[in-house]
Amino acid sequence: MLTFMELAGPTEGDGGGSVDSQLWAACAGSMSSVPPVGAAVYYFPQGHAEQASAAVDLSSARVPPLVPCRVVAVRFMADAESDEVFAKIRLVPLRPGDAVVDVGEAAAAEARREEENSRPRPTSFAKTLTQSDANNGGGFSVPRFCAETIFPELDYSSEPPVQSVCAKDVHGVEWTFRHIYRGTPRRHLLTTGWSPFVNKKQLTAGDSIVFMRDEGGNIHVGLRRAKRGFCSIGGDDESLSSIPGWDQYRGLMRRNATATATGGRTPPKGKVPPENVLTAATRATTGQPFEVLYYPRASTPEFCVRAAAVRTAMAVQWCPGMRFKMAFETEDSSRISWFMGTVAGVQASDPVRWPQSPWRLLQVHLHGTNMRQPQLDHDRVVEFLINWPPRR
Repeated sequence: MLTFMELAGPTEGDGGGSVDSQLWAACAGSMSSVPPVGAAVYYFPQGHAEQASAAVDLSSARVPPLVPCRVVAVRFMADAESDEVFAKIRLVPLRPGDAVVDVGEAAAAEARREEENSRPRPTSFAKTLTQSDANNGGGFSVPRFCAETIFPELDYSSEPPVQSVCAKDVHGVEWTFRHIYRGTPRRHLLTTGWSPFVNKKQLTAGDSIVFMRDEGGNIHVGLRRAKRGFCSIGGDDESLSSIPGWDQYRGLMRRNATATATGGRTPPKGKVPPENVLTAATRATTGQPFEVLYYPRASTPEFCVRAAAVRTAMAVQWCPGMRFKMAFETEDSSRISWFMGTVAGVQASDPVRWPQSPWRLLQVHLHGTNMRQPQLDHDRVVEFLINWPPRR
């Protein structure tokens, strides 16, 4: 389990308490990860800037394309208004000559990974809200899997079977819902208590709700906000729309198409204040400890990447025509699909300001989910390398 190591002084800008790491992971999605304390990572200022809420000019700071760092603190948090989860990560740049390897907890975690994987994990379930679910005054239609594996067992001898379900949100606030099994055909519903939850959280159709049952049997509830604007793009192959993960891929195409129109720089749509990015990049450049905020649902690659993954990716002699595979997650994180791809070009995404940067180095084409293709040249590509092609 990831931990937060208290430093000598308080972290800047703390706006709330920490979130249970398991609930945080359930809300972030199965493909999101945060490097643990002691991990060696490479910090990519370009990637950090992509999570900013406004354009960030890093030219005056002479910021290098990547900075080797050590993770010294991790805190899992959630936005006080939207419940969107994010992580506050404190990093210390490594000095020239320092080994860029994991130490402490991170190194030990690698050694006992097999043991950790064998332990039972909390059960979680996510559902994308329908218009009916999100209607004020309505109820929530509970999928059978969620009702039977996460909620307490109903007494089906009662007529109708009904119970109260208590769940704590990411801020520790407890919500009580009336869980009933009724209708023709019968189905599980949350009724009383659901409307106040919808109103307080300002839920709309397309948002996702996450229920998790921890090892002690306690139930938690979290949210994933819909990624607005991930609608159809002219020229998309409609035959691919049913593929799990295609909406995620299509959204990346839309984002990068706009980036192409703005000179290769992705327009800021994130939540991180631009001054935070500039401060972090400047301090990283001068070898001073710094903090970053990472939003796992921001549709941008992780910008603090494990050093081993970067070394592996950069050891490959990338060239046009190479084949690879890449995973995409459905919007509700219920499934992961692997897409086949081919490298179309290898060049810096911003050759003027970042000519030596590996960030979004590869231009690629994806070909769908057919795994019966010739042998891959590279088993899996790291996302920070990908410069998604615009869709026309």
